[in-house]
Amino acid sequence: MRKTGLRRARIILLAALILCSILPVLTAQAALRRGSSGSEVTAIQKRLKQWGYYTGAIDGIYGPATEKAVRYFQQKNGLSVDGVVGEKTAAALGLNLSGAKSSSPSTATGDTYLLAQCIYGESRGEPYKGQVAVGAVILNRVKSSAFPNSIAGVIYQRGAFSAVDDGQINLRPNDTALKAAKDAMNGWDPTGGCLFYYNPKKTTNAWIRSKPIVVRIGEHVFCK
Repeated sequence: MRKTGLRRARIILLAALILCSILPVLTAQAALRRGSSGSEVTAIQKRLKQWGYYTGAIDGIYGPATEKAVRYFQQKNGLSVDGVVGEKTAAALGLNLSGAKSSSPSTATGDTYLLAQCIYGESRGEPYKGQVAVGAVILNRVKSSAFPNSIAGVIYQRGAFSAVDDGQINLRPNDTALKAAKDAMNGWDPTGGCLFYYNPKKTTNAWIRSKPIVVRIGEHVFCK
Protein backbone atom coordinates (compact mmCIF):
# COMPACT_ATOMS: atom_id res chain seq x y z
CA MET A 1 0.00 0.00 0.00
CA ARG A 2 2.85 2.33 0.85
CA LYS A 3 4.44 1.76 -2.58
CA THR A 4 1.08 2.33 -4.31
CA GLY A 5 0.57 5.60 -2.45
CA LEU A 6 4.08 6.71 -3.33
CA ARG A 7 3.48 5.88 -6.99
CA ARG A 8 0.25 7.90 -6.99
CA ALA A 9 1.99 10.83 -5.35
CA ARG A 10 4.66 10.77 -8.04
CA ILE A 11 2.03 10.69 -10.79
CA ILE A 12 0.20 13.63 -9.23
CA LEU A 13 3.44 15.57 -8.90
CA LEU A 14 4.35 14.86 -12.52
CA ALA A 15 0.90 15.95 -13.70
CA ALA A 16 1.22 19.16 -11.70
CA LEU A 17 4.62 19.91 -13.24
CA ILE A 18 3.27 19.34 -16.74
CA LEU A 19 0.28 21.59 -16.05
CA CYS A 20 2.54 24.34 -14.73
CA SER A 21 4.70 24.13 -17.84
CA ILE A 22 1.84 24.46 -20.32
CA LEU A 23 -0.32 26.92 -18.37
CA PRO A 24 1.62 30.01 -19.55
CA VAL A 25 1.22 28.84 -23.15
CA LEU A 26 -2.50 28.33 -22.72
CA THR A 27 -2.82 31.76 -21.12
CA ALA A 28 -0.84 33.44 -23.91
CA GLN A 29 -3.05 31.83 -26.54
CA ALA A 30 -6.32 32.68 -24.78
CA ALA A 31 -8.62 34.95 -26.79
CA LEU A 32 -10.74 37.78 -25.41
CA ARG A 33 -14.45 37.65 -26.11
CA ARG A 34 -17.81 38.75 -24.75
CA GLY A 35 -17.80 38.26 -21.00
CA SER A 36 -14.09 39.00 -20.60
CA SER A 37 -12.99 41.89 -18.42
CA GLY A 38 -9.85 43.59 -17.19
CA SER A 39 -7.02 45.82 -18.33
CA GLU A 40 -6.63 44.04 -21.68
CA VAL A 41 -10.27 44.75 -22.56
CA THR A 42 -9.69 48.37 -21.54
CA ALA A 43 -6.73 48.55 -23.95
CA ILE A 44 -8.88 47.15 -26.76
CA GLN A 45 -11.67 49.63 -26.07
CA LYS A 46 -9.24 52.56 -25.99
CA ARG A 47 -7.69 51.56 -29.30
CA LEU A 48 -11.05 50.99 -31.01
CA LYS A 49 -12.36 54.30 -29.70
CA GLN A 50 -9.21 56.12 -30.79
CA TRP A 51 -9.67 54.78 -34.30
CA GLY A 52 -13.39 55.53 -34.49
CA TYR A 53 -14.82 52.02 -34.20
CA TYR A 54 -16.18 52.20 -30.64
CA THR A 55 -18.36 54.84 -29.00
CA GLY A 56 -19.12 53.19 -25.65
CA ALA A 57 -17.59 53.60 -22.23
CA ILE A 58 -14.00 52.57 -21.47
CA ASP A 59 -14.98 50.25 -18.64
CA GLY A 60 -12.89 47.14 -19.22
CA ILE A 61 -15.98 45.00 -19.78
CA TYR A 62 -16.27 43.07 -23.05
CA GLY A 63 -19.97 43.57 -23.64
CA PRO A 64 -22.19 43.68 -26.78
CA ALA A 65 -20.99 47.16 -27.79
CA THR A 66 -17.34 46.11 -27.61
CA GLU A 67 -18.03 42.94 -29.56
CA LYS A 68 -19.86 44.95 -32.23
CA ALA A 69 -16.89 47.32 -32.52
CA VAL A 70 -14.46 44.40 -32.79
CA ARG A 71 -16.57 42.85 -35.57
CA TYR A 72 -16.60 46.16 -37.43
CA PHE A 73 -12.83 46.47 -37.07
CA GLN A 74 -12.33 42.89 -38.28
CA GLN A 75 -14.55 43.51 -41.29
CA LYS A 76 -12.69 46.69 -42.26
CA ASN A 77 -9.30 45.03 -41.88
CA GLY A 78 -9.91 41.80 -43.76
CA LEU A 79 -9.95 39.60 -40.66
CA SER A 80 -12.22 36.73 -39.71
CA VAL A 81 -15.36 38.43 -38.38
CA ASP A 82 -16.10 36.55 -35.16
CA GLY A 83 -16.08 39.31 -32.54
CA VAL A 84 -13.20 37.63 -30.72
CA VAL A 85 -9.82 39.27 -30.16
CA GLY A 86 -7.33 36.51 -30.86
CA GLU A 87 -3.72 36.77 -31.99
CA LYS A 88 -4.42 38.16 -35.48
CA THR A 89 -6.96 40.75 -34.37
CA ALA A 90 -4.71 41.83 -31.49
CA ALA A 91 -1.80 42.24 -33.91
CA ALA A 92 -3.95 44.34 -36.27
CA LEU A 93 -4.86 46.51 -33.29
CA GLY A 94 -1.18 46.84 -32.49
CA LEU A 95 -1.68 45.27 -29.07
CA ASN A 96 0.27 42.57 -27.25
CA LEU A 97 -2.24 40.70 -25.10
CA SER A 98 -1.55 38.08 -22.41
CA GLY A 99 2.10 37.90 -23.35
CA ALA A 100 1.25 36.70 -26.85
CA LYS A 101 3.74 37.81 -29.46
CA SER A 102 2.46 40.29 -31.99
CA SER A 103 3.00 39.46 -35.63
CA SER A 104 4.29 42.97 -36.30
CA PRO A 105 8.03 43.23 -36.98
CA SER A 106 8.40 46.16 -34.61
CA THR A 107 7.12 47.52 -31.32
CA ALA A 108 5.03 50.20 -33.04
CA THR A 109 1.42 50.17 -31.88
CA GLY A 110 -1.82 52.04 -32.31
CA ASP A 111 -1.97 54.95 -34.72
CA THR A 112 1.69 54.50 -35.63
CA TYR A 113 1.08 50.94 -36.78
CA LEU A 114 -2.01 51.90 -38.78
CA LEU A 115 -0.06 54.76 -40.37
CA ALA A 116 2.72 52.31 -41.26
CA GLN A 117 0.18 49.99 -42.87
CA CYS A 118 -1.01 52.80 -45.13
CA ILE A 119 2.54 53.93 -45.91
CA TYR A 120 3.49 50.37 -46.84
CA GLY A 121 0.39 49.87 -48.98
CA GLU A 122 0.75 53.21 -50.75
CA SER A 123 4.50 53.72 -51.15
CA ARG A 124 6.67 50.73 -50.26
CA GLY A 125 8.54 51.09 -53.56
CA GLU A 126 9.37 54.73 -52.93
CA PRO A 127 12.56 56.16 -51.36
CA TYR A 128 12.51 56.46 -47.58
CA LYS A 129 11.90 60.21 -47.67
CA GLY A 130 8.92 59.58 -49.94
CA GLN A 131 7.45 57.09 -47.49
CA VAL A 132 7.76 59.59 -44.66
CA ALA A 133 6.11 62.15 -46.94
CA VAL A 134 3.06 59.92 -47.45
CA GLY A 135 2.73 59.60 -43.68
CA ALA A 136 3.07 63.36 -43.32
CA VAL A 137 0.23 63.95 -45.79
CA ILE A 138 -2.04 61.73 -43.71
CA LEU A 139 -1.12 63.62 -40.54
CA ASN A 140 -1.58 66.96 -42.28
CA ARG A 141 -5.10 65.89 -43.19
CA VAL A 142 -5.83 65.02 -39.57
CA LYS A 143 -4.89 68.60 -38.65
CA SER A 144 -6.98 70.11 -41.45
CA SER A 145 -10.65 70.98 -40.84
CA ALA A 146 -11.41 69.70 -44.35
CA PHE A 147 -10.72 66.07 -43.35
CA PRO A 148 -11.60 63.68 -40.51
CA ASN A 149 -9.78 64.47 -37.27
CA SER A 150 -8.25 61.04 -36.66
CA ILE A 151 -5.68 58.92 -38.47
CA ALA A 152 -8.16 56.09 -38.92
CA GLY A 153 -10.81 58.52 -40.16
CA VAL A 154 -8.44 59.98 -42.76
CA ILE A 155 -7.14 56.63 -43.94
CA TYR A 156 -10.57 55.01 -44.21
CA GLN A 157 -12.31 58.00 -45.75
CA ARG A 158 -14.12 56.69 -48.80
CA GLY A 159 -11.97 56.85 -51.93
CA ALA A 160 -9.05 58.54 -50.19
CA PHE A 161 -6.36 55.87 -50.61
CA SER A 162 -6.02 53.12 -53.19
CA ALA A 163 -4.37 50.87 -50.59
CA VAL A 164 -7.68 50.76 -48.71
CA ASP A 165 -9.71 50.18 -51.87
CA ASP A 166 -7.58 47.26 -53.08
CA GLY A 167 -6.91 45.73 -49.66
CA GLN A 168 -3.19 46.45 -49.44
CA ILE A 169 -3.88 48.30 -46.18
CA ASN A 170 -4.10 44.82 -44.62
CA LEU A 171 -0.52 43.87 -45.52
CA ARG A 172 1.97 43.68 -42.68
CA PRO A 173 4.27 46.73 -42.88
CA ASN A 174 8.02 46.17 -42.93
CA ASP A 175 10.50 47.86 -40.62
CA THR A 176 11.12 50.68 -43.13
CA ALA A 177 7.44 51.61 -43.22
CA LEU A 178 7.25 51.44 -39.44
CA LYS A 179 10.28 53.69 -39.08
CA ALA A 180 8.80 56.12 -41.62
CA ALA A 181 5.56 56.22 -39.66
CA LYS A 182 7.44 57.00 -36.45
CA ASP A 183 9.43 59.78 -38.15
CA ALA A 184 6.22 61.30 -39.51
CA MET A 185 4.56 61.06 -36.09
CA ASN A 186 7.61 62.77 -34.60
CA GLY A 187 7.10 65.76 -36.88
CA TRP A 188 9.20 65.20 -40.01
CA ASP A 189 7.25 66.59 -42.98
CA PRO A 190 9.24 66.51 -46.24
CA THR A 191 6.19 67.97 -48.05
CA GLY A 192 5.97 71.26 -46.18
CA GLY A 193 2.33 70.80 -45.24
CA CYS A 194 0.89 69.15 -48.35
CA LEU A 195 -2.51 67.48 -48.25
CA PHE A 196 -2.36 65.51 -51.51
CA TYR A 197 0.01 63.40 -53.56
CA TYR A 198 -0.20 61.33 -56.73
CA ASN A 199 1.88 59.50 -59.30
CA PRO A 200 1.81 61.52 -62.57
CA LYS A 201 2.50 58.35 -64.57
CA LYS A 202 -0.63 56.66 -63.26
CA THR A 203 -3.10 59.39 -62.32
CA THR A 204 -5.52 60.72 -64.93
CA ASN A 205 -7.76 62.65 -62.53
CA ALA A 206 -7.96 66.23 -63.85
CA TRP A 207 -8.85 67.70 -60.46
CA ILE A 208 -5.76 66.45 -58.65
CA ARG A 209 -3.56 67.34 -61.63
CA SER A 210 -4.80 70.93 -61.50
CA LYS A 211 -3.25 71.48 -58.07
CA PRO A 212 0.14 73.22 -58.02
CA ILE A 213 3.01 70.86 -57.26
CA VAL A 214 5.07 71.75 -54.19
CA VAL A 215 7.66 68.99 -54.26
CA ARG A 216 8.49 65.80 -56.12
CA ILE A 217 9.89 62.81 -54.20
CA GLY A 218 10.47 59.60 -56.08
CA GLU A 219 7.50 58.81 -58.31
CA HIS A 220 5.09 60.95 -56.30
CA VAL A 221 4.35 64.65 -56.52
CA PHE A 222 2.94 66.45 -53.48
CA CYS A 223 0.57 69.41 -53.54
CA LYS A 224 -1.65 71.49 -51.26
